[in-house]
Amino acid sequence: MMRKLLLIILVLSALQIDAQETLSPYFKVAEVDASIADASAQIKDAITADGFDVIGEYHPAQNEDLFVVCFTSDELKNLSLQFNDRGALASVLKTAFVKKDGKVTITLLNPEYMFLAYWGEQLNGQEKMLVAISEKAKNIFKKFGTLENYGGEEKAEDLPHYHYMMMMPYFDEPDELATFDSFEEGLEIIRNNLNKGKGNTHKVYEQVFPDKQVAVFGVGLWDEETGEGHFLEIVGQGHIANMPYEIILQGKEATMLAGKYRIALYWPELTMGTFMKIKSTPGEIEDTMEVLTEK
Repeated sequence: MMRKLLLIILVLSALQIDAQETLSPYFKVAEVDASIADASAQIKDAITADGFDVIGEYHPAQNEDLFVVCFTSDELKNLSLQFNDRGALASVLKTAFVKKDGKVTITLLNPEYMFLAYWGEQLNGQEKMLVAISEKAKNIFKKFGTLENYGGEEKAEDLPHYHYMMMMPYFDEPDELATFDSFEEGLEIIRNNLNKGKGNTHKVYEQVFPDKQVAVFGVGLWDEETGEGHFLEIVGQGHIANMPYEIILQGKEATMLAGKYRIALYWPELTMGTFMKIKSTPGEIEDTMEVLTEK
């Protein structure tokens, strides 16, 4: 354990982050008097002008007052594939738009927060690239406002081995969804099920890396009783820049991050009382994702 902690401190030092520094999962970019359509159009133009690609967008919970845009770049995709343990889950950045009381709040998923949580224990010389991609993404949004920390905070040193509390899962303890006969079979099955909207789902994006036999699917969870419309009302709609949830296919294995890990990671301010109100949600998300892997 001491050796692992020392390695994490060395990684943070390479990233020029103090181990005791706190990071927030999101940045609040701006609050604007505009429609979601107009605000998101300006952001998407800036994203593509700076060399990123918009690969998906959707309304979480089918709520017109909530909107998420997903984007990536060749550099980010290539970097993500250097991490064998579900590294491609961090190959997509996200920005969100929430309309309330006539104003639209724009937020950005904090790249460093996600990168440290997903890649922190696997980093081996990629620190400069991580920082460069993060800064490039943040510079886009600095054109629209100040990036204020938003959505709670965690110590930087805790993110590479984050868990909510004792007996809760870590990043490297995913939910196993299915094992296929081949990568190609898994890809076809998941694609077909998403195209049919099985389990009241909606495909937001897919990224496929055939040479690496890796695929990531961003999945909107639209069931009224068990999906986003249910749990976002409880945990907070202001944090939707982490959505949508993902399935990752690596080789023959389809997995997802455990709900008790992923939800806690992106809603770090949740009290145990609030968490108990969605105690069935992690299992319900897993059940929905399993439906997407069925032949």
